[in-house]
Amino acid sequence: MSTLPVTDLSRLCIHTITTKPWGIEEAAKKYAAGGVKGITVWRDALSGRNIKQTGEMLRQQGLEVVSLCRGGFFPNKEPDKRQAALDDNRRAIEEAFELGTGLIVLVCGADPTQSLEDSRKQIRDGIATILPEAKDAGVKLAIEPLHPMYADTRSAINTIAQANDMTEAFNSPWVGVAVDVYHLWWDPNLEKEIKRCGNNNSLLAFHICDWKSPTLDFLNDRGLMGEGCIPIRKIRSWVEAAGFKGFIEVEIFSTEYWKQDQSVFLKNIITAYKEYA
Repeated sequence: MSTLPVTDLSRLCIHTITTKPWGIEEAAKKYAAGGVKGITVWRDALSGRNIKQTGEMLRQQGLEVVSLCRGGFFPNKEPDKRQAALDDNRRAIEEAFELGTGLIVLVCGADPTQSLEDSRKQIRDGIATILPEAKDAGVKLAIEPLHPMYADTRSAINTIAQANDMTEAFNSPWVGVAVDVYHLWWDPNLEKEIKRCGNNNSLLAFHICDWKSPTLDFLNDRGLMGEGCIPIRKIRSWVEAAGFKGFIEVEIFSTEYWKQDQSVFLKNIITAYKEYA
């Protein structure tokens, strides 16, 4: 288990998508006022804004910009759409550089009209294509394996073993793995594969929330830590045993919580983090 005191918020990061109704300025002020020290920015929150100035604003609030979400979505049967995805990932690298973060989380994508093997090859090829530009910008790429229920369109990388295999094939310090408990808690090989990340120094991000039972919507009904069946502290202990010292990132997609008073929701996030993360 973590040795941090339950009152410690020094490694707490919240994704802007978690408090989706707030603009990024309000989110930054409220996070900072609540003692949160990190923020992961979703690209929709940057729409129409001066990205460099936004990054400066976040740091002025005392927040570390942990990562940018998201790149990826490389696979497509149509070559022009694969090229469009590469162009979008190049924009994401530019945005991360301007924002002042050294990490992009990749939701790698899939195309249900082709085999998973073809989608995985296109993911490898896509990462290989943008990797030199990411390296030049000082931006690492974190492959995030997604739950198998998303294998049709969201990601053909569905286990941490697959993410580790791909990371090892690249053999680059600029490519690693993002561990999200929502996607991986069920995996019987999770502890072993987290250790494998540690051996490779490739564990770049750790995301938390909870799996509610019953779950009403497999995309937008994630729970606060402690509301579901994920052994979050056990998984965190594995991550930390593997040498991870980064932020613990709260990423919750919830139509129900987005309807609530976000200030109350933020207080509940902080309480749940202290008690269950």
